Amino acid sequence: QVQLVESGGGSVQAGESLTLSCVVSGNTYSKAWFRQAPGKEREAVAVIYTDTDGTDYADSVKGRFTISQDHGKDTVYLQMNSLTPEDTAMYYCAAKRVGGGHWIEQRRYHYWGQGTQVTVSS
Repeated sequence: QVQLVESGGGSVQAGESLTLSCVVSGNTYSKAWFRQAPGKEREAVAVIYTDTDGTDYADSVKGRFTISQDHGKDTVYLQMNSLTPEDTAMYYCAAKRVGGGHWIEQRRYHYWGQGTQVTVSS
């Protein structure tokens, strides 16, 4: 059984940075960050592949967000720079046991964290 525990959310001003962490216990194929803003559907943000360290990003965060992992600490990070109020959302860490489908497809993820809130004020 894979468990995910997120941390690092908070309230910041526009233009500031924040780093989210997710401790992932167990074997995974990939880990991803999703987010859900009030009144909107949950959307994919970034993915990292456990064995290759390959990454991919949503267009809305490319160049601002960086996903990384520390294998020794079983932790995946989301470094968020140049935050804007549009980045305000609940951020969720998710993991797949095996590959398949496009990385943005939420239904492909087997495990989810409880979420951590990020609020960006202007």
